[in-house]
Amino acid sequence: MEQKNYHTSITANVSAKEAFAAIADVSAWWAKSFTGRAQQLGDTFGVQFGTTTVDFEITEAIPDKKITWLITACHLPWLKDKTEWTGTKIVWEVTPTGNATRVDMTHVGLVPEVECYENCESGWNRHIAGSLFKLLTERVGQPT
Repeated sequence: MEQKNYHTSITANVSAKEAFAAIADVSAWWAKSFTGRAQQLGDTFGVQFGTTTVDFEITEAIPDKKITWLITACHLPWLKDKTEWTGTKIVWEVTPTGNATRVDMTHVGLVPEVECYENCESGWNRHIAGSLFKLLTERVGQPT
């Protein structure tokens, strides 16, 4: 049976360069508590929400097209397996479409069979379709 990774997409009337820059501006749309850099290959960064922490390394970066975040460590205190995200990847793909840009995000390893799926799906939907989209279209996100 094929596992289905979490995936979502948004389209905004911005350039691919603007979309790529917004994704990298993690503290403007996802987590106010942000350390490190999230712009190019080899960058490392972390986010924190209360006692929840997630650390990342950028393992692939094609400017204005694709960037992959590898989760190198995490502490998700509400789950039985508090390190459930460790080793998963978040893949961002940026594609120009006419006068707009489509942003696709796939969390590889976040599948319906894992404990976090329902809560994490809801969180990603809120952060991407809500906050990242607002950052792209209104220039102000709603980070947690």
